[in-house]
Amino acid sequence: MSLTVEFCGEEYPVAADAEFGIGREADLSIDDNPYLHRRFLSISNDFGMWWLNNVGTLLTATVTDASGTMQAWLAPGAKLPIVFQTLHVMFSAGATTYDFTISSDADYFNTSVAVDGTGGSTTVLPVTLTTSQRQLIVALAEGVLTQSLPGRGSIPSSAEAAERLGWSMTTFNRKLDNVCDKLDRLGVAGLRGGRGKLATNRRARLVEYAVTTRLVGIEDLPLLDAAAGPADSGSD
Repeated sequence: MSLTVEFCGEEYPVAADAEFGIGREADLSIDDNPYLHRRFLSISNDFGMWWLNNVGTLLTATVTDASGTMQAWLAPGAKLPIVFQTLHVMFSAGATTYDFTISSDADYFNTSVAVDGTGGSTTVLPVTLTTSQRQLIVALAEGVLTQSLPGRGSIPSSAEAAERLGWSMTTFNRKLDNVCDKLDRLGVAGLRGGRGKLATNRRARLVEYAVTTRLVGIEDLPLLDAAAGPADSGSD
């Protein structure tokens, strides 16, 4: 089957007889971001199947199908078979988050979404968030959800997100810890690290996971206007 990569509105056909590189200096040159590997990801055709490979050494990528019900974390050295007709890939380098789409003319598997018609705080996974937890995630994901140029968004610092919400840093950090702990217990990788480590990566990973799995969306942005308070009186 033929394969196409779409980034920032441009399409790049992938040849079956050559490896297609994605990175700072590759077949698809994402950006001149110094935090991005020259070659971060590659697409290759082996054993009659397409594969997405992480050929970098530091960065990870979040990969989902079109529905958001399948989600994988592609760590350095890992590879993933491309078995869905549409595959979304999101990753962060420094304070910038990038996303692109891999499309094929056939798929091996299909997924469907059970829609929650209540518009409440649930998603396809058994994750229930308090209002303030959802506000925190939306504040971190705002730059990705509202990106003017599809394919590239920014993630605020903790101080910037706390200011956006009108919260103290103590409140913000406590709620960030609680959200990450909750998702970590559900098996979401990349949200826990040693003391004083992975603060920036943790925020980026949370945004990648929340956006790609539809945990939050553009319809949640009004929650930011409703925040504007200390948020200390409610539950975490």
